[in-house]
Amino acid sequence: MTVRRRDVLGWLAGACALPAVAGPALAQGVPSASSLTFARVGGGRFSLADYRGRPVLIVNTATNCGFAGQFASLEQLWQRYRARGLMLIAVPSNDFGGQEPLEGAAIAEAARQTHGATYAFAEKTVVRGPEAHPFYRWAAAQRPTETPRWNFHKYLVGRSGELLGGYSSITDPIGPQLVRAIGQELQAG
Repeated sequence: MTVRRRDVLGWLAGACALPAVAGPALAQGVPSASSLTFARVGGGRFSLADYRGRPVLIVNTATNCGFAGQFASLEQLWQRYRARGLMLIAVPSNDFGGQEPLEGAAIAEAARQTHGATYAFAEKTVVRGPEAHPFYRWAAAQRPTETPRWNFHKYLVGRSGELLGGYSSITDPIGPQLVRAIGQELQAG
C-alpha cells in the first residue's frame, strides 16, 4: 500500500482536530443530521428534518475554485435524481484558499449563470475548525477521516439522517462511486 504524504498529513490533522470538533457536536446531543439546519440564501432555514425519508447531498462550494466545474456536474446529478427524492444543498465556503469572494444570493446567481445550477444554496458557511457549522462538526465526529480538505467535498446523508459517507473534492458528482451510493439509498425507500 502506498501512503502519500498529503494523506498522512490529512489524517494527522483530522486526528488532532477530532477532540475539539467531536466534543461540541456530541455535547449538543446531535444523534442525526435531521436535527440540524442551514441558513437559506434570502432568509429562512433549510431544516434537514424536512428531508427525512430522502437522501441529502451536502456539498461545500466556492465559485472561484478549480473544481467549480462540478457545479454543472452537480446540476446533472440533481436533474437525474431530484424527482426520485434526492435533495442537494450547496454550502458556499471561503475556508479553502479564499475562493468564495461573493456573498448571499450573488453566489447562487454566479453558479446559475456560469454552470446552470438550479439546486438549493445555503448562505456562506464555515465548514472547518472550531467555528465550523454544527453540521460539519457533527459529520467530523461521525467520520473523522472523511472531513473536507478542500472545496467541493460531498457528504451523503441517508433517509434516516445518518451520515452514509464523505466524498473528496476529486470525486466526480456523476461518477460511479457517488451515483451508486445515491441509487442504493433511493432504492432503500
